[in-house]
Amino acid sequence: MCGIVGLHLRNPELHPRLGELLGQMLGEMQDRGADSAGIAIYGDPTWSPAGQGCVSLLETGVGADELDVAAEAVSKALGGEVAARLVDDTLVLSADVDSEALLATATTVYPDALVAGFGADLTVLKGVGAPRDLVQAWGLSTASGWQGVGHTRMATESAVTASGAHPFAVGPEQCLVHNGSFSNHATIRRELRAEGVSFDSENDTEVGARFVAHQLAQGKDVETALKEVCATFDGFYTLLVSNHDSFAVVRDAIACKPAVIAETDDWVAMASEYRALAHLPGVAEARIWEPEPEVVYAWTR
Repeated sequence: MCGIVGLHLRNPELHPRLGELLGQMLGEMQDRGADSAGIAIYGDPTWSPAGQGCVSLLETGVGADELDVAAEAVSKALGGEVAARLVDDTLVLSADVDSEALLATATTVYPDALVAGFGADLTVLKGVGAPRDLVQAWGLSTASGWQGVGHTRMATESAVTASGAHPFAVGPEQCLVHNGSFSNHATIRRELRAEGVSFDSENDTEVGARFVAHQLAQGKDVETALKEVCATFDGFYTLLVSNHDSFAVVRDAIACKPAVIAETDDWVAMASEYRALAHLPGVAEARIWEPEPEVVYAWTR
C-alpha cells in the first residue's frame, strides 16, 4: 500500500502555492506509506531556474559546508558555471546548458551518486522517513511552480532506501509514481536490459518508469506509452506519469488500487484517496470522479 498525489496548476496565480498544497496532499497520504517519500516539482525558480538544465543527485556525500567545492568541481568539468544547492540530502545542480550535458558531467564528478531526476525546470527530492518530516526538511511549503507529483511508500518489493523511493525520474523531465506491484517486472527488466536499458535498483516501479521512458524515446506520446504499459505489464497498479507539460493517470484492468481525480478551471489533481484533495482551493465546485480501468486520463499545459 502506497500513496500517490499529483497537482497540475492551470491558474498562474496559484503557482506560488504549489509546494504548500502538494505538501499537504503528501502529508494526508502518510498512513498509506510512512517509510519513505519523494516529490517532483516543475518550475521552482530557486531549485530549477527557468531555461537552465537541472540535475538532482542523492548519495554524493556533499555536506552544507562543501557546496562551493561541489559547484567548483562540476563547473570545472563542464567548462561553465554551475550552481549547487543542498535540499536536505539532495544535491541540486543547475547550469545554462542542456540537462543531459549537465547530467553527464555531474555523474563523471560523482560516479557513485544516485540520479534522482534531471531536466529543464525539474527538481526531484527523495528520502527515507515519515513523509511529513521530509516535507519539513525539504522546505516544500516555499516551493512554487506549475506542477508537482508525490509518493508515500510502504515497501513491498525492495529495500527501504532512497533508490527505492518514488518518483522514478529516468528520462528528461519525466516522472512516474506507482501504487501497487508489477508481477512480471523481472521478465520486462531482462528484455529492457537486452535493449541497452540500465537500472539503478531492483524496484518493480523502476521497470515501469524505464519502460515508459523507452517508449517516449522512440517517439510515442504519453497516452500511447501508457496504453503499452496496460498491454505489457501484469499486476495491480495506479500510475501517475508527468513530464514538463503533461500529467497522466492510468489504472490496471480491474482498477484494484484506489484513485480519485478532481478537476476545476484552476487545477487538475489526483490522489489515492479524496482526503488528500479536500483542502484544495475550490474543491467544493470540482468535478470529481474515479478513473476507469485501463483508460488513460491526460492533461497538457
